[in-house]
Amino acid sequence: MYTLGDIPRKSALYFPDKEAVVFENIRLTYKQLNNRVNRLANALYKMGFKKGDRVAVLAENTHKYIETYFAAAKLGMSVTPLNFRLSDEELIHIIKDSEASSFLAGDGYEERSQKMRKHLQSIHAWIAFDNNSPGFIDYEVMIAVASENEPNLEIDENDLAVLMYTGGTTGLPKGVMMSHRNLMTAVLSATIAVGFTHDDATCFVLPLFHVSFWPALSVLMVGGKVAINRKPDLNGILKLIADEKCTHINAVPTVYGWLLQFANVDAYDLSSLRSITYAGSPFPPKLLKQCIQKFGNKFSQGYGMTEALGVTQLPEWDHFLEGEKSKLLTSAGKPSYCAEVQIFDEHDQPMKTGETGEIVVRGKHVMMGYWKNPELTKKSLRGGWYHSGDMGYMDEEGYLYLIDRKADMIVTGGENVYPKEVEEVLYEHPAVSMAAVVSAPDKKWGERVQAVVVLKPDQLVTEDELILFCKRKLGGYKCPKAIEFWESIPTTPIGKILRKDIKKKFWEGHERSIG
Repeated sequence: MYTLGDIPRKSALYFPDKEAVVFENIRLTYKQLNNRVNRLANALYKMGFKKGDRVAVLAENTHKYIETYFAAAKLGMSVTPLNFRLSDEELIHIIKDSEASSFLAGDGYEERSQKMRKHLQSIHAWIAFDNNSPGFIDYEVMIAVASENEPNLEIDENDLAVLMYTGGTTGLPKGVMMSHRNLMTAVLSATIAVGFTHDDATCFVLPLFHVSFWPALSVLMVGGKVAINRKPDLNGILKLIADEKCTHINAVPTVYGWLLQFANVDAYDLSSLRSITYAGSPFPPKLLKQCIQKFGNKFSQGYGMTEALGVTQLPEWDHFLEGEKSKLLTSAGKPSYCAEVQIFDEHDQPMKTGETGEIVVRGKHVMMGYWKNPELTKKSLRGGWYHSGDMGYMDEEGYLYLIDRKADMIVTGGENVYPKEVEEVLYEHPAVSMAAVVSAPDKKWGERVQAVVVLKPDQLVTEDELILFCKRKLGGYKCPKAIEFWESIPTTPIGKILRKDIKKKFWEGHERSIG
């Protein structure tokens, strides 16, 4: 098993009549899933698509999204999954840049796709997943008349499988090239780490256009079941876990925070869950402890990025609520089975234990490079190590501690402040539901530490009270000089706080966003 297309093929061989995918009113066995994958691959092949071509997908979560990943893999095509939260202008840029030649639109996205159509002359086939829309080929009609035989094309593990664009949180999205080997290495590592077997069922919550698609691939690799949420809805998530007896869920800390405060959570039977994984953003330790107390010590963490899936892992047995080892709750864990991790200084020299520097990663899971950007590829992969742009340190036992993004660092009065450290303190206050810290212009200090806070329902706290709370726990220069109270904080579809958007608000009218 060495390509994405081998996952449904092999699992259909071993588990033909076992349930593979559940989505709304659709239930597919492994044999049915693989047959549908083959039909899609053969239909695309008959339409003239071939190895090296790219297919763009604009859709919410659906079983057909998974089928597209696998069908493209069997043809040697690559998938460019699109973030539907982006503007039309951003999507047009990505589709043009990726040189996609076919386009699949999900339920409700046909009209939006039509509006972009005149700008996308390279697209030769417009396909609608769900609706019989003018100008689109009907997905179900197309695959119904296609062969369900295996395409049996020669696909190499080093061929491009997925061209995934970064979320654009730090400028124009970049195309990250992931080969079959990159993905399969990461998926195998995750499968081992979580201990997935054919008895597992994952409640799939996060978007399939994101690298958070790994649980679906891992569970399908071993013959388990994938129960798909169209989009994160708390009642829907809880109902799916209870109805499908899900043993696993993967989400971002924001989602678990929502579940913790959700009034209906106790109405659902969640006893089937044995593993709760989280990634995507730091989990404030106080909130993590509350989640463990509520849902049990079933939490494990994965740290990675689009360019390098699965860098480190912190298993459930390292989640201590009390004592000296509770410090591990602030750790990202130890290097995963597939990764080598080091801390480099600005001269790309290894740093000593406990010293803060840039986190670098090496392994077969690391991307091939950035699409059509050899200069950035060379810079990011120099010396054979992927330079993450994240700052952190490793302790004497090999645990990695993230400090923050290099780009998010605030320089105030000549002192370096990492937002994550300040945010963790703000989260400790009982009135705070969400917090984000960014730089803002300051006449005296050049930049100041600026906080934005969302309060919990029926909770009140003043700006001065929160600043004083921080001063009891942090050095004075690290504390917010100002705090604004917002009704909501902008996040990505997987719950990462969009510091870029928040920071932009405070730097409007300035020529640059540093002091």
